[in-house]
Amino acid sequence: MNRPLCSKGFCRLGLLPALALMLCFSTAALGANSIRGSVRNQSRGEPAAGDDVILVRLDGGMQEEARAKTDAQGAFILDVQHPGKPYLVRVFHQGVSYDQQVSAGQALSIQVFDAAPQVRGITGTIEILRTGTNGNLLHVSDMVEIENASSPPLTQAGERPFEVYLPANARIDSVLAAGPGKIGVMISVAPVPGEHGHYTVSFPLRPGATKFAFNYDLPYEGHVAFQTRHAYPLQQLAVMIPPAMKFSSRSPAFELLATGNNRYQVHAANQLKAGEGPEFEVSGPGALPPVGDRAPSHQVFQSPASPNPTQSPPARVAVPSSAIIASHLKQTQPPSQSFVLGGVTSVLLAACALLVWRARKERSFSAAQSVAQRARQAIRPEPDWKL
Repeated sequence: MNRPLCSKGFCRLGLLPALALMLCFSTAALGANSIRGSVRNQSRGEPAAGDDVILVRLDGGMQEEARAKTDAQGAFILDVQHPGKPYLVRVFHQGVSYDQQVSAGQALSIQVFDAAPQVRGITGTIEILRTGTNGNLLHVSDMVEIENASSPPLTQAGERPFEVYLPANARIDSVLAAGPGKIGVMISVAPVPGEHGHYTVSFPLRPGATKFAFNYDLPYEGHVAFQTRHAYPLQQLAVMIPPAMKFSSRSPAFELLATGNNRYQVHAANQLKAGEGPEFEVSGPGALPPVGDRAPSHQVFQSPASPNPTQSPPARVAVPSSAIIASHLKQTQPPSQSFVLGGVTSVLLAACALLVWRARKERSFSAAQSVAQRARQAIRPEPDWKL
């Protein structure tokens, strides 16, 4: 009689490892075709249950691929149809989106915050107002960084999460914003009825730093007077102009900073209160120097609050190299000023300049796409950044 190929015990011992191996392979395959994550409400210190989660594929635009809801533990699973492609997970909590870029098979931990129309602990870190002439126009790039240090952390959202005051005769080219997640979006502003130059910005102020870039033109006949006004207290206001232009102000708050760079001059005022600030005037012709370095390839997305952003004409004034500005300011200023005008200026200029560059590239790229695809486009690098 032939002996069986294996006894029951032998088969059990050999089968168990095989089954375990098959299970590992199936689990790995499942993980590679899904994205798992958890969402935590940092305002309450508990899981965020019942939030909508959207999976967006980023190649060639922004295409929704899957949806889910967080369970009682804040967990979610999203099926991935195209492993290897770049994705973004967007969580909506109390009407505010929280985005995080991700790849298939990756586990996420996303923080969300409760929203309120008014939040304590919001201040302005720095505002950089850059000007340069272009014929009979003065182009202005007004870059602002707002810090939300609320405790417990809350997102300021609603009809007027942020307000800005621009010259009454400003013609807005583009408005860009970047939240703490550093994902840039093109947004729109709405004028406040009966108040020329006063605009509301429908972009939530999440906990952390939010950056805005307001790019606009003013009629220019050799001089323009500015009356500054701020919605929040501001640590520092910096005015950057070409060396050929002249800066004047009756306010003793401004001081000329020794940047060590003859390509521009910087006048700064510190510790400004909310409301009306110091006046100043710029005069004479002068274009700011071109950018010396290139921007990396990134993506710019459409703001969820602005499904149809207004397309703007190509802007004109080049953004300076933030690394060069920061290095000179660090060398010439006391430690306190160096921190604000060095580190913060570098971050703010880099972020806003990159947003402007990406938005400009998006406009040219989306013009060649279908209406369904042109809303959100991936960006390719070009030789210089322009505002």
